[in-house]
Amino acid sequence: MKKILVLLCLALLSVTFTLRAQSPQRFEKDIHTIKEFDKMYAPPVHPILFTGSSSIRKWDDLERNFSRYVVLNRGVGGAVTNDITYYADQIVFPYQPRQIVIYVGENDLPAANVNADTLLQRFRMLYTKIRNKLPTVPLIYVSIKPSPSRAAFFEKAKQTNALIKGFLATEKNTVYVDIYQKMLGKDGQPRRELFLEDMLHMNKQGYAIWEKAIQPHLLRR
Repeated sequence: MKKILVLLCLALLSVTFTLRAQSPQRFEKDIHTIKEFDKMYAPPVHPILFTGSSSIRKWDDLERNFSRYVVLNRGVGGAVTNDITYYADQIVFPYQPRQIVIYVGENDLPAANVNADTLLQRFRMLYTKIRNKLPTVPLIYVSIKPSPSRAAFFEKAKQTNALIKGFLATEKNTVYVDIYQKMLGKDGQPRRELFLEDMLHMNKQGYAIWEKAIQPHLLRR
């Protein structure tokens, strides 16, 4: 009986730790930094807003490379889809974007209790929140990329990409940009030369593929 109680306590602690680790409030410092930056440097008026996880946040030359489109980078490193939904009131809507580019979903993949259907529903929640405030603003979704360090989740990623692509096909003012296939070699495997040493985040070669894929869909002023 004592052993069972110990196991139950350990399980409860594990669940509590997981919930805390996934609490969007863990990004309060990051969001505060963004807001302080906005006070020092006024963001552009009605920009094309790029948001999502670290693949957006680490796109260091994003605003320079897309300067003629007037873009704004508001990615949050480590964020899962629900985090962007939670913080949309602070990192999306205040900028009154004329177009939104989103990269979310990859950080959700490792969770054992998350499947492709879960990810679709999470994305739909984010999409609905955006549409409730910005019903006609064009939206671009960038597909989950094939990071070599997450090869164990490739099937889940491909299924998620397919579901989100199908969903967006039924919605107005949306574009699905497939970068998954563009980052594979002739052997069907991820091109490792497109990634940094962690095999998760991209180098300039990787971002060049994203830029070429996304640019044709961006709106000029």
